[in-house]
Amino acid sequence: MRFDNSYARLPERMFARQDPVPVASPGLIALNTALAAEMGLESAAMSSPQGIAILAGNRIPDGAAPLAQAYAGHQFGNWVPRLGDGRAVLLGEHIAPDGRRWDIQLKGSGRTPFSRMGDGRAWMGPVLREYIVSEAMHALGVPTTRALAAVTTGEPVYREGAMPGAVLTRVASSHLRVGTFQFFAARQDIEALRLLTDMAIARHYPAAEGPLGLLHAVTQAQADLVAQWMALGFIHGVMNTDNAHVGGLTIDCGPCAFMDAYHPDRVFSSIDQTGRYAYGNQPQIAVWNVAQLASCLLPLIDADEGAAVEAATAAVHAYTGHYQRAWLARFRAKLGLVSGRDGDQMLVETLLDRMARQGADFTRTFRGLAEGGATSEFSDPEALTTWQADWQARLSAEGRTLAEARAIMRTVNPAVIPRNHRIEAAIAAAVAGDHTPFHRLNTVLATPFDADPDEPLREGPAPAEIVHRTFCGT
Repeated sequence: MRFDNSYARLPERMFARQDPVPVASPGLIALNTALAAEMGLESAAMSSPQGIAILAGNRIPDGAAPLAQAYAGHQFGNWVPRLGDGRAVLLGEHIAPDGRRWDIQLKGSGRTPFSRMGDGRAWMGPVLREYIVSEAMHALGVPTTRALAAVTTGEPVYREGAMPGAVLTRVASSHLRVGTFQFFAARQDIEALRLLTDMAIARHYPAAEGPLGLLHAVTQAQADLVAQWMALGFIHGVMNTDNAHVGGLTIDCGPCAFMDAYHPDRVFSSIDQTGRYAYGNQPQIAVWNVAQLASCLLPLIDADEGAAVEAATAAVHAYTGHYQRAWLARFRAKLGLVSGRDGDQMLVETLLDRMARQGADFTRTFRGLAEGGATSEFSDPEALTTWQADWQARLSAEGRTLAEARAIMRTVNPAVIPRNHRIEAAIAAAVAGDHTPFHRLNTVLATPFDADPDEPLREGPAPAEIVHRTFCGT
């Protein structure tokens, strides 16, 4: 690992220096060899006893500067002034041979000064869930943090009972969150806000000009990201501001889930008691989060408070247009459309409404349209066939044949996604000592648009397999 630790060179009030807490008996569950190669790391070295010791937190690599980042956040709309990395340690920033900078973070690596009453550990379930989902999101083309490795600790973690402990090695272009800015804005620490702004621009938006340019860039990135989530039936589950990445990455895949049967009110997170982060609410929550960032940046945007508010408000209001354009572009492509015409939004919304009324599977409906077999997803097939007449008329108006449209659709509508019941089955098997389902699921998800028609992982859950609640694991 070749470290250049820019965050560790910031003023020490912005983090806590913290080594990971060693574990009893680390063992490798998975090493993402493709990602390791992309980062310029040798898989043989990473999977050696010395490498596993690093991934478990038992050995600090040369050049690392371990720390826990400070941040605050709105959790389910409620302000919490001090959060921070309570169960994660940033080892440092690795520079790959191509010059890219990668944060290397150990998640589940023990208590930090931000742990509050927590143990700082993770049990195997959330570690495997985040590994599966983050790598699946990458394969689907969605900006996301990545999973480099997962290891066991040889120690129990106590939640509902004793569970096997594990550590996830998460890598990302940064771990800068809206909540990072909020922590220092609440303390009126203008110097820290300037340093964070400069770092966010350097890491993610080098063309952005100053804090207002950063706000515009984050607004668009969040709009694009959520549009991608919506087009895949993905529900993040905990869109708190401390989980809103300023670089537009999907981060902290705790109780996240992909829908089976479509409904805009779908909620999976066990801690989302009011449905604040339901599928259909995600676009509005994202702009709410962006508005919190805008509030933090006001002192940097303009010394005149009124002028700063006016400029920031305009930037935040631009979200709606960005999102609507991105959402419609994604769903047009899902229907094999290339050009835009009046009535396209109604065409999409009519299909979604019928899917919700019929309990149609989100992924299988769109993939079925691409393969010619979507009617089986509807309890009343006529609900789809009458809509298809309008869809095919729209394709004809564009001068596109059904075969041409379906060729496009197969590149954007995945055949396989990390379904909740498959993840739960992989976790249950791993807890029992069998990692085969976990590895097989990751292998198939690596090529989500190319899965064989007879691949069992394409199937939705049987009634007894439906997962209604997901958990964050803290």
